Amino acid sequence: MTATDRSIELINVAAQAAADKLAHDIIAYDVSDVLSITDAFLLASAPNDRQVKSISDEIEEKLSKELGAKPVRREGDRDARWILLDYVDIVVHIQHSEERVFYALERLWKDCPELDLPEDAKATRGKGAEHAERAEAEQAAGDLR
Repeated sequence: MTATDRSIELINVAAQAAADKLAHDIIAYDVSDVLSITDAFLLASAPNDRQVKSISDEIEEKLSKELGAKPVRREGDRDARWILLDYVDIVVHIQHSEERVFYALERLWKDCPELDLPEDAKATRGKGAEHAERAEAEQAAGDLR
């Protein structure tokens, strides 16, 4: 079984919304062969809690406006370290960069087919590592002062 056309449509709109809010490392997996509860996962991350919240809000707004989709469940708002949006057909994970590295969801789902995403979303690959390196360099420069 593969992800439905509806699931792919939801994933693409959500991925574009995440890219519009400067999410890092956006990737989607077709998990329909291994899970019966959903067709696809979208993963995205951001370097701070405010941006995690902003990305989740944008995804929710775009899916509602463009496709009339509302999440049946939303978790993680309080801390905004890992927000999960469950649309039944898809599940969106927006994680703080530290949680993304620690939980490494990509490792869990690496055997599932990767879904093609809009170009803006693909362009976010590697941005998390770039941001971490830049922050590390800035901190090191500050320590030298």
